Formats: sequence, structure tokens, C-alpha cells
Amino acid sequence: MIDRRQFAVLAALGLLSARATAASPPTSSVRDDLDVPLHDMSGWPPDWTGSEQIVMLAYPGMTALDLVGPQYMFGSLWGATVKIAAKSREPIVSDTKLTILPDIVFSEAVEAPDVLFVPGGISGTLNAMEDSETIEFIASQGASAKYVTSVCTGALILGQAGLLDGYRAATHWLAMPAMDAFGATAVDERVVQDRNRITGGGVTAGIDFGLSVIEELRGTEYAQTVQLLAEYAPEPPLTAGHMSSAPQDVSDRLTHMFAGFESHVRAVAALRR
Repeated sequence: MIDRRQFAVLAALGLLSARATAASPPTSSVRDDLDVPLHDMSGWPPDWTGSEQIVMLAYPGMTALDLVGPQYMFGSLWGATVKIAAKSREPIVSDTKLTILPDIVFSEAVEAPDVLFVPGGISGTLNAMEDSETIEFIASQGASAKYVTSVCTGALILGQAGLLDGYRAATHWLAMPAMDAFGATAVDERVVQDRNRITGGGVTAGIDFGLSVIEELRGTEYAQTVQLLAEYAPEPPLTAGHMSSAPQDVSDRLTHMFAGFESHVRAVAALRR
């Protein structure tokens, strides 16, 4: 007999399967007789194909955009293998209720990935920091990865795993005051690279971060090509996206709302001692 949780997982998987089936392309198409390819790769430089192994952590309550923005960029690395890794194969529900299906469990991850990536969140991140299996996985992967990376409060998980001690790092403004608990120096920039650590600021900085990693791996022209395909030329309709430009009442409201976050982070960080 299955319990309610198992039933919910099976139901979710069944629904996803049904949607995938419904979205399957027709067996024939009006485009079949066209004499032009959808993708003409004849102008693609032969040395633009790589073989990077990229492992992206996923966990319940993470911020979906922290993962999705970088995943779009990593997924644009022709020839690379990108895997979303989690403790189990159960669907993962993000902080905004977006459901993500892991590709692999921790034990199936390559031992020395080219890129290890960690997304952030709020309560989900704190929970991940307290989960010994997750932290041990990140510590092990980070010890052998060519690049150790994060976006947003994902830097806290890297810190909890002992991977930012003595490094400069970007993170969400919420987490900046607590970065010293991990021996890290918080930097208020969209993307920071310190040796083989590449970290991004809060949430949307994940797109800037992803482009930076692509440029590091494949060069400027490749990154520019991906940027143009993504039409990434942001012109936000509002100017409250940074503490320095947000109206005072807006910044005060959010600062008050998350006044206890630093205390929670430091309490969890103390578990490392």
C-alpha cells in the first residue's frame, strides 16, 4: 500500500507524463517538404563544441529562477552534459511552487565536474544547510570541481560546505552580512570570480553569472552568440532592483521583513564548528 506522499508523487509524475505525451510533435508536419533546415550549423566553428560536465544542485524550497537562468546558459553549451542533482528523484517544488524533476541523485554525479552549481532560496536554503547529506555532497563535489559556483544565497550552502573560506563572493543582499561566518568576504557585485570560485548576486544575477561562466569556458564570441539568441539586453521598467536605487520605504519594508535572516544563518553556520 502506498501512502499519501507516494501517491502525490506518482500522480505528479503521471500528470507530467500526460503533458509530455500531449505536447509530442505530430508524426508528420507541413514543414516536412521544406528544403531549408531549421538549424543550419554550417557556420558554427568546429572548436565551439565541448564536453563539459556540469552538476547543478536542486533542493526543496530553492528559488526557481536561481536555477533556471543559469541552466538556460549552461544548456546552450554545445556538447556539454548538464545534470540536475538532488537527494532523491522525487519532484522538487521551488519556493514559487514550480516543480522540477532531477536528472540524477547524488551518488550518480560525476566525481570531478567541470562546474558545480548551487542555487539559493530562503527557508529552503537554510534547510539544505542543515542537511548533512546535501552538505557532504557539495563539499565532495567542490573539492574536485574545476569551477565551484553559486547564485544568490546559494553562496551560503557553499560556505556551509567549507568552500568559500578565504574567498570573495557575491550573494543576495540578504546574505551579505552573514558571509563572514564562513570566512568569506561578501562583495556587492552581480558576478564575482575569485580563482575558481564564480558567484552571482541575487536571483536575476544568475543570467549575468551564466553568461560569465560561458565566456570563461568557451570565450567571448560564444557567450555573445548565446546572449543574442537569448535577447538578453535588460531594460527593467522599474529601478528598485538594488538597495542603492530602491525607494526608502521599499527597502525598509523588506529589511524589516527579513530582519531575522542573519540570525538564522549564523545559527546554522555554528553547526560547522
